[in-house]
Amino acid sequence: MTEDLDHRFSSLTWDQIKILDQVLAEVIPIHGRGNFPTLDVKPKDIIHVVKEQLIEKQINVRDIRLNGSTASHILVKQNGTSYKDLDIIFGVELPSELEFQVVKEAVLNCLLDFLPKCVNKEKITAQTMKDAYVQKMVKVSTDHDRWSLISLSNNSGKNVELKFVNSLRRQFEFSVDSFQIILDSILNVYRATDCKLAEDSHPTVIAESMYGDFNEAMDHLKYKLISTRNPEEIRGGGLLKYSNLLVRDFKPADEAEIKSLERYMCSRFFIDFPDVAEQQRKIESYLRNHFIGEEKSKYDYLMTLRGVVNESTVCLMGHERRQTLNMITILALKVLGEQNIIPNAANVTCYYQPAPYISDRNFSNYYIAHGQPPVIYQPYPFHIQMQSGMV
Repeated sequence: MTEDLDHRFSSLTWDQIKILDQVLAEVIPIHGRGNFPTLDVKPKDIIHVVKEQLIEKQINVRDIRLNGSTASHILVKQNGTSYKDLDIIFGVELPSELEFQVVKEAVLNCLLDFLPKCVNKEKITAQTMKDAYVQKMVKVSTDHDRWSLISLSNNSGKNVELKFVNSLRRQFEFSVDSFQIILDSILNVYRATDCKLAEDSHPTVIAESMYGDFNEAMDHLKYKLISTRNPEEIRGGGLLKYSNLLVRDFKPADEAEIKSLERYMCSRFFIDFPDVAEQQRKIESYLRNHFIGEEKSKYDYLMTLRGVVNESTVCLMGHERRQTLNMITILALKVLGEQNIIPNAANVTCYYQPAPYISDRNFSNYYIAHGQPPVIYQPYPFHIQMQSGMV
């Protein structure tokens, strides 16, 4: 192993291995739609049956890893890091479309093993299991990226996400979520009947930082610092994740550099989501997936996102920028309305599109109170301008 590669890796301590063991042994409910029963799944069990199915179907499995926020939680639990989705990466060979299909069918067939014994499985097809238990499926097949994702539903947002990766150029957004824990050694212990985890006899478990420098990324995680490289390579620029880190009291590792990075984040976000309706759908989806049980944080998140877009967007025309800011503002007010919180009206200015007859120069039958500022008409049906960063 070269010195540069060596900087990417570190061995887990015994305390970290114990937390990893707890995460892998935790029962996670996979909720079925309609009348389908809930599946009680331990991560270590579903990993084992999926791997066995893949090998049986002659799919080569290089390694299995725990990824993202779950890995970060295991490495640095004491700074309050939490995780929702359980991201498991199977390193596999996917040379053709056939292998993609084989992987999908293998996973869906594995779910049958977790159905209650009283359920008659004979007439249940893979398509039925997909409709009942899969929240989303993604397949990417390009010259540089070949991978698929199967996300299993959990009503509290703790989805089990199984990702099958042949190749993936960009495997992290920020240094704090760049960690991957290689599970093969601890999985071998689970399968061996005569082996148990103990402080004096546990396997060596290796973690890797895809950011590059493991110790630097660990410092960022411990001290809640934000750092990334080339955000223009990330789909969406990492903008939504960046705003999430800010609202959770993470601070930029380099204040001077982050302003330049913010511009790249915004530019890539608007390249990937050029239409306001697309932007809104993406933001609403992010809120649904990352703020379950944290309804009161949604408003702060949206206003933080609005602030970044307002200060760092340089790639949009003026009216496009205003449309995006308006959309985020309305989402924020909608969140307040859902929580029955009324904003301070002194800090909100509303602009309305005038009725058609107002354009008639002969029409003057309306009253403007003396001492009040004139009504300013904007060429938008509805516009809300925040006069300060917070309502």
